Amino acid sequence: MLPLRYAGWWSIVSLILLTFVLCLALMPAVLFWEDRYNALSWLGEADKWLHGATFTMLTLWFVGQYSKRSYWKIGISLLAFGFVIEVCQRMVNYRTADMQDVGADAMGIILGLIIGAAGCGGWCLKAEERLTKR
Repeated sequence: MLPLRYAGWWSIVSLILLTFVLCLALMPAVLFWEDRYNALSWLGEADKWLHGATFTMLTLWFVGQYSKRSYWKIGISLLAFGFVIEVCQRMVNYRTADMQDVGADAMGIILGLIIGAAGCGGWCLKAEERLTKR
């Protein structure tokens, strides 16, 4: 982890964020739509994009807290998290596991790592500097 002043807080928020993503992934889609068919048809088209965007954002969150030499660990860890989501979805009867979702997760992770390596990495240090100057 980078030498963050509020490293404990960043870790707590990270755990909350991962828990939130897991809960959303396990939530029945019909909670948002009364018509199950329309809910599933919409999700069928947008599901891969949602996975990719979610894992891009998760990756960007973590590249803000860790140095570039740890990026491969972030990638492997988030890919494992994607597998855990699919295993959990397989265990409930109202969701379906799809290994193509893990592929979309991987694409999101790669995009997030590229953006992090291009200059967004370490953003947490910059955020802390701005907050402490106030």
